[in-house]
Amino acid sequence: MTFGWPLALVGLALIPALAAVYVAAGRRRRRAAARFANPALVPNLVPSSPAWRRHVAPALALAALALLVVGIARPHVVRSVTRDEATVVLAIDVSRSMAAQDVQPSRFEAAKRAALVFLDQLPGNYSVGIVSFSTSADPVLPPTTDREAAKTALAELRLGSGTAIGNAIARSVDLALDQRPGRQAEPASSQRAPAAVLLLSDGAQTAGTIRPGPAAQRARRLGVPVSTVALGTGNAVVEVPRPGGLSERVTVAPDVSTLRLVARTTGGSFSAAPDAARLESVYRELGTRLARDRKRVEVTSAFAAGGAVLLLIGGTLSSLWFRRVL
Repeated sequence: MTFGWPLALVGLALIPALAAVYVAAGRRRRRAAARFANPALVPNLVPSSPAWRRHVAPALALAALALLVVGIARPHVVRSVTRDEATVVLAIDVSRSMAAQDVQPSRFEAAKRAALVFLDQLPGNYSVGIVSFSTSADPVLPPTTDREAAKTALAELRLGSGTAIGNAIARSVDLALDQRPGRQAEPASSQRAPAAVLLLSDGAQTAGTIRPGPAAQRARRLGVPVSTVALGTGNAVVEVPRPGGLSERVTVAPDVSTLRLVARTTGGSFSAAPDAARLESVYRELGTRLARDRKRVEVTSAFAAGGAVLLLIGGTLSSLWFRRVL
């Protein structure tokens, strides 16, 4: 918890001082009563003693005063709140390795199905863009709130050949910030809606002109977190065509270290999804996470309301028990 006016907290020193005054006043009353009456005869004169009840209202008053003093200091807390709007770009690997069937029915089909789950988790006022990447990275859908357009774009994705992860990151960041390729992108500002990239890949960089490391550093400078998902297992194979009509069986494993580094560099999150069920779970979790934001919220009203409630309770009890407010 932080405070907008921490100097006001000095007022909390009054609480123990007032408590000491209250205790001293009670002792003074008892000594004064003892001078005018025999303490042994008091039970015969007063049928019952208020005992602990006499201290309830003053204790509540002191607690209320403490809450009010903290409220004057303008306390702030960090809360997870729902974002009003944001732009999320899905970067989906469409390289040949996505045809591997270690994830059923294939990595490619599982990725598209999980992306549909992701779309369902995002608030309707979030804009979603889609970038597909193989030997190059190409936007297939500019950011839009039209979910049907996003689903159509996912359905029309087709497999390519290589894997250009760095280019995919750079192009997705440009799309998220509404920048044209080749132009100097500007960092996200407080006036701009938050932007994020969710990148899914099942292989290592084999193509492209931009390396993943520099692309991730640029995304960090521009304030766009890139969350990554490594799809598949390390023992899947695909048939790669070779000259002369031949083909070669190639093992295709996700580059976990690179994808984890990209996420850590940009402030995103990394997840491994070795099967279809786990992939859908990851996308669902990321969709919920991206829809939330942590903001510094002033809670002065909560402390003021708490102090008022305590004063009301103390005054009510004192009126019922002793026919006085405090």
